[in-house]
Amino acid sequence: MSQSSSEMQAWWFLLLAWLVALVATFSAIFIGEVMGQMPCTLCWYQRICMFPLVFILGHGSFKSDPKAAVYALPLVLLGAAFALYHSLMYAGIVMAEIVPCGSGTSCSGSSMTILGGLPLPYLALVSFVGITCLLLRVLRKNKS
Repeated sequence: MSQSSSEMQAWWFLLLAWLVALVATFSAIFIGEVMGQMPCTLCWYQRICMFPLVFILGHGSFKSDPKAAVYALPLVLLGAAFALYHSLMYAGIVMAEIVPCGSGTSCSGSSMTILGGLPLPYLALVSFVGITCLLLRVLRKNKS
């Protein structure tokens, strides 16, 4: 595989990671601002990790800078850890009380599911794991 083809593939993975972060960020903003659902503490921690990724990965993909994956990966892994903990709490594996989200429906309640029953904590975990896989591919393609 030629060097330019490998760089092009790395760029596509970086762009896909940015798109996942962008969709996750706009979804979180939609849930908070349009649906009026105040995020719980764990949701806030995940947002703190996800929102900067839009700028880091966006800048990296538009400048074709694979080093953006290196800068973004610590935030992604931290966000994935929070999402995993939140998901384990939702599943009842970790026996800790979920701090309820503001007034109204909790993000951990059964009524806050999308895509046919996917709860928000699981969706956040899927987003962080997906971005992690894409960034690892960027780093792998950048080495070859």
